[in-house]
Amino acid sequence: MLIASVSDFRKDIKRYLDKVSKNFETLIINRGKDSGIVVMSLEEYNSLMATGHELSSRTNEQRLDAAIEKLKAGKSFEKQLLEE
Repeated sequence: MLIASVSDFRKDIKRYLDKVSKNFETLIINRGKDSGIVVMSLEEYNSLMATGHELSSRTNEQRLDAAIEKLKAGKSFEKQLLEE
């Protein structure tokens, strides 16, 4: 996680944005006492939104937990995809 002040971010915006996008860093721009902005890559944001959606209902959460337990117990399988 990177932390920068508004003035530091403004001085070197390209470098900060490159780090965020290329290195999957999260940047916090400090705007004073208990105030800030979070900058993250679109890919990371989309991943967080998908995770939030998957965990939005108790049923989905239970399915994911069950799948993880099966994987840990070695009760998973691999299936080949058909190529077109």
